[in-house]
Amino acid sequence: MMRSTGGKSVAARMALFVALLMLCTVPLRAQVECEFSGYVVDLPVYQSFRSELADAFRLDAGMGVNLTRLRLRPTLRLWDGAGISVEHETDVSAMTQSMLFGEISDITNRQVVDLRWHPVAEEHVQVQHYIDRLYFRQNFTRGSIIAGRQRISWGSGRIWNPTDLFNPINPASFDKIEKDGADALSAKYYIGSFTDVQLVYNPRRARLQAEGQGDAPDSSNYGARFRTNFAEFDVSVMGGRFDRRTILGGDFAGNLLEAGVRGELIHAMESADGAGDAYTRFILGVDYQLTAKLYGVVEYLHNGEGAEDPRDYELGRLFTGEILNVARDYVYLGGTYLLHPLVTGSLGAIAGLTDGSGFVTATATWSSSDNSVISLGALIPYGSRLDEYWYYPSSVYLKGEFYF
Repeated sequence: MMRSTGGKSVAARMALFVALLMLCTVPLRAQVECEFSGYVVDLPVYQSFRSELADAFRLDAGMGVNLTRLRLRPTLRLWDGAGISVEHETDVSAMTQSMLFGEISDITNRQVVDLRWHPVAEEHVQVQHYIDRLYFRQNFTRGSIIAGRQRISWGSGRIWNPTDLFNPINPASFDKIEKDGADALSAKYYIGSFTDVQLVYNPRRARLQAEGQGDAPDSSNYGARFRTNFAEFDVSVMGGRFDRRTILGGDFAGNLLEAGVRGELIHAMESADGAGDAYTRFILGVDYQLTAKLYGVVEYLHNGEGAEDPRDYELGRLFTGEILNVARDYVYLGGTYLLHPLVTGSLGAIAGLTDGSGFVTATATWSSSDNSVISLGALIPYGSRLDEYWYYPSSVYLKGEFYF
């Protein structure tokens, strides 16, 4: 059964996507060009839940899942510097039992319009398709303007990105390749070769009105980021209004001796309605090419919004993707080793310094051809009862990726 936000609006959005695909398959005038790319991923996974957790939710301790993802990326070049880009994804999930933590919302808190549909939503089989990017871009000599669902990539961290307030990814999510798109209007102006300023506006009022909250205060997000370069360091400062809070911050990345160093920091002011206290979140990281084949990285995260007592963890916000971590302090240690010109092995671990829980992940990746990759991986969590990573299942997966 398909969910709908109104028959006419669903039909109109689907017609737009179909029209763009058709434009890529018919001859176009000389000044209009179409590019087409995409990928397909197949991800069989076996997950094992802690017996106490499985008993509480009346589930089997073991669960098999197969996720197949097809992503199509047509781009229409209209005139000099202008184009429309779309990224449409279809996901097919087959599972031996229902998911442990219910449905994730069809729309993130950075999206205004629901562009996700569910043709099949059975207990063991689910099919969904959605538009994850849909934007118009106009490039100029000294900048660009982008309007629509887009990726806004801020920050310099390898594992965590505190300054990325639009579409961050949980480090434990091995099934994610793309960051979720944000519905926004962004403009970038290039001041010099290594200096630019970016302005972003992410509206929310229209969504609140559509949800029947016409009297709710405007929760739109907007921010600015200035980036420049000093010697061997890229440095940026940012600020704005996010989730009805004033947030200031910045990041840097550069070289110290022969190592790469990077850091990010944000400070969120106390919310005006008293719903949230002020907090600071920052990361510090070092990465180093130890040998021609061995690369290592260490990164530390302080999450001032997190709790020190597991009884105070905001697990609801974590499982719906609103936040990425619930505790205070974490450290990541990892590395990759070139086993063969076509085979890379990686090993990493996140340790929660607040409650002592964490996880270890290992992956072997084979570049099977110029446009395909096969990976075998595992994620093994550890921790005491009710610690943050106690809720995560142990997972073993095989991932095949084919790009075209």
